[in-house]
Amino acid sequence: MRGLLSGVLSCLERERLEDELSEARTRGRNLSRLRQLTRPERVALDQRETAAQARLSDHDAEHGCQR
Repeated sequence: MRGLLSGVLSCLERERLEDELSEARTRGRNLSRLRQLTRPERVALDQRETAAQARLSDHDAEHGCQR
């Protein structure tokens, strides 16, 4: 039972990380549609997306629950 619960929790965590990545991508897209972004803003958005992707990749490597 414990193994099953652990698998479910890690998949829920993966779902959360996917949502975080999607939100970072969507935010960058939406802001750039509204106005021209400054270089620091673009860099910050890119770093946020890169960090979210890295957390998702790390989770997949650690738990192996990728879809």
